[in-house]
Amino acid sequence: MIAFENVAYNYGGGELLSDISLRLAPGSFHFLTGPSGAGKTTFLKLCYAELLPTSGHVMLFDRDVQGLSRDDVALTRRRIGVVHQDCQFLDHLPLSANVELPLAVAGRQGAAADLADLLAWVGLDRLAHARPPSLSGGERQRAALARAVIMGPDVILADEPTGNLDWDMSLRLLTLLVELNRMGKTVLIATHDLNLIRQAKSQVPARVLRIARRRVQLAGADL
Repeated sequence: MIAFENVAYNYGGGELLSDISLRLAPGSFHFLTGPSGAGKTTFLKLCYAELLPTSGHVMLFDRDVQGLSRDDVALTRRRIGVVHQDCQFLDHLPLSANVELPLAVAGRQGAAADLADLLAWVGLDRLAHARPPSLSGGERQRAALARAVIMGPDVILADEPTGNLDWDMSLRLLTLLVELNRMGKTVLIATHDLNLIRQAKSQVPARVLRIARRRVQLAGADL
């Protein structure tokens, strides 16, 4: 589904990521850890072709990203939902319209009932008409997750989704991501929170990837 073959990425005249070879299988659940500045966000951007490797090959759904046209990249990204660390919304639009935005951009019409069900799933059905500035941090992250999955993607990438949330809200968001994984979605979460990782591993067979010395490797089983 997502495969890296001897991938390196250079930034600012130096090598940020080096010699990465791994595969995220369909239906897998992974965490990505590492110190600040190690390249976690860069790795995620390589996973959805926001960045291209300096060398090596990134394969998305069996296609090399280097050979994709701009239209092909756009179509491929529809199969990947991304929850950004600093989720952005259009403040003049209600929550429901913000969540539906990927459908509008893709020229697709969503059913009102499907949107209502999605908002109910993330616990935001009562806030459908609220404007983003009125939402709490946890509500914004759940709205970002709803927006990321409205296109029915095969892969969910989340960049520090619980970084600014308290523990109870972090668990609530994790529960939603675990549910998506149990539905067959591939999930990759970048995080510093080892307690969150332990909680997830008690529910699903999550694996942990760690960035160290510019490489991404499977971490030990002691987390």
